[in-house]
Amino acid sequence: QVQLVESGGGLVQPGGSLRLSCTGSGTRFSFDNMAWYRQAPGKERELVASITSRSGTNYGDSVKGRFTISRGNAKNTVYLQMNSLKPEDTAVYYCNADRTVNVEGAKVYFWGQGTQVTVSS
Repeated sequence: QVQLVESGGGLVQPGGSLRLSCTGSGTRFSFDNMAWYRQAPGKERELVASITSRSGTNYGDSVKGRFTISRGNAKNTVYLQMNSLKPEDTAVYYCNADRTVNVEGAKVYFWGQGTQVTVSS
């Protein structure tokens, strides 16, 4: 079974940086699209950034210019470089990925368990 595992979260002061990593289990597959979402307590899960198999990217308005999403050479990995962190960035960050599984183009979706990012002075 494919699993996504996130790492790199932690406690950082405002203005600091963190780099999140997400890796899919196994090396015999690749993902099409990957993304980072986040969810703060009492709030809905929101898209932070996404990246396609061709490395096209999309960012949520609140993180544009501060966060950068990228993929490793293997397409089962994705990173999120977070700079100029703000207290409102505090959330659990989740990795998401999809794969095409049949000739009709159907997709399956995978989620990681999340990694906590806390931005506080």
